[in-house]
Amino acid sequence: MPEGRSALRRFTSRGGERRRPASGRLEGDQRQAVADRRHENNQQYATFSIDDHLFGIEVVKVQEVLTAQTMTHVPLVSTMIGGLINLRGQIVTAIDLRARLGFPVRKDASHQMNVVVRSSDGAVSLLVDRIGDVIEVRPDLFESPPDRLDARLKELTLGVYKLKDRLLLILDTDKTAVVHA
Repeated sequence: MPEGRSALRRFTSRGGERRRPASGRLEGDQRQAVADRRHENNQQYATFSIDDHLFGIEVVKVQEVLTAQTMTHVPLVSTMIGGLINLRGQIVTAIDLRARLGFPVRKDASHQMNVVVRSSDGAVSLLVDRIGDVIEVRPDLFESPPDRLDARLKELTLGVYKLKDRLLLILDTDKTAVVHA
């Protein structure tokens, strides 16, 4: 089984693959990014939310998704570091994606989810608000980040897809997983 399919099955919480309907068009000349089963180079993204923003990471870079984990606080580190988690004997740094992207502090951290991704420095956990679905989109509908996007967010975003009712911001996991003191 190809690595992407394996990661896809691990990521979907209800088992099986989830797909969106064939592509359509919005009013005017706006393009909408959804799967087109006839397009063999579709990209698959694991999605999650922070506040009302929808983010995606390539499925092949997602190792696993976990509910809230017990974290060990690390003194004297950036506020972007949520702590350390023990992932079956491997110590993994948990990055608070809210702080990393400049969002307000979450009032209730007990319901955070962990998206464990593979970066160039190894496994890193990204703390997010909610987990979404795996979506599949056509690569030709990928667009550069909007000019008006917040500078901190733009720095960590590879690009966007216009979905039916919102934007999907694609994160660069190698940049997102690095926190400077």
